[in-house]
Amino acid sequence: MKKVLAVVCCLCLLFAMMAGCGNTNTPSETKAPADNNTDANAPATEDFKIALITMDSIDQHWVSLNEGAQKAAKELGVTVTYMAPNTKDDAQQIEQVNNAVASGCQAIIVAANGPDAITSALQEAVSSGVKIIYVDSPANMDAEATFSTDNEAAGRTAGETLLAALKDKGVTSGDIGIINTNAASDSTLKREAGFRSAFDGTDFNILETQYGEGDAAKSQSIAENYITQGVVGIFGTNEGSTTGAGNAIKAASGDAPICVGFDKSDAILGLIEDGYILATMAQNPDVMGYEGVKAAVQVLNGESLGGKVVDTGVSVLTK
Repeated sequence: MKKVLAVVCCLCLLFAMMAGCGNTNTPSETKAPADNNTDANAPATEDFKIALITMDSIDQHWVSLNEGAQKAAKELGVTVTYMAPNTKDDAQQIEQVNNAVASGCQAIIVAANGPDAITSALQEAVSSGVKIIYVDSPANMDAEATFSTDNEAAGRTAGETLLAALKDKGVTSGDIGIINTNAASDSTLKREAGFRSAFDGTDFNILETQYGEGDAAKSQSIAENYITQGVVGIFGTNEGSTTGAGNAIKAASGDAPICVGFDKSDAILGLIEDGYILATMAQNPDVMGYEGVKAAVQVLNGESLGGKVVDTGVSVLTK
């Protein structure tokens, strides 16, 4: 009897094991179908840490760029930390790059304050395995991709816009002042070069460039001096420069110069509406930020972008 019972128990155990092996749909063992297009060794995008470092955190241009970046970050499930310095300062921007590397960021999206000063810090970041993406203004070092305005072409458009307005006014000669940010920023230097080229072969005289560091108050003071000198036109190469020039013209008495600027903000749009600024070259910083984050995720997933340069466009805004 004991032998029979033992045989029965063994048979029951065998049937139970067979039933268990045949049940492949238990929740704990169900697996999703394999994706042949996914690199099994690639980290999940939600683990990616990306730093966004712009020239400063004040100008509306950079605020809009960050908004575009955060929109892409939300869609792609990555973390983008905005680490811009308070003012345009090479040392502060370099510190932000070093902080991004130290905090474990795998990619840095940067608008270089100057093309040379930040290069060593970026090279060290690359040596640590960090991917570099440029937005708005590149440094003198190769990157995975660049998303920016064709600044020289946009500057020439600004010059042509001012030249046409002067001719419509019956003005065919005179001095023109330029307010730039500094003598190092690649983006604004190209805008200035393009602007100057629009006046080649004319009787207008472009005065020596003055630098306001992108600060509206400093730029207004420069513009006031230009107005005192009797200029017929003023070009501001960025938001602060343009706002300062517009405010100076607003405060001036008598026949004020025609002002053409760069970038879009509530202050600039208000000055255009009130007639103190003729036009501004409006970039698409939100597109720069959005595409910059997309590119960072692509390269972190192992895709090569080949150092591509993408023109994110510009529009001429007038009253």
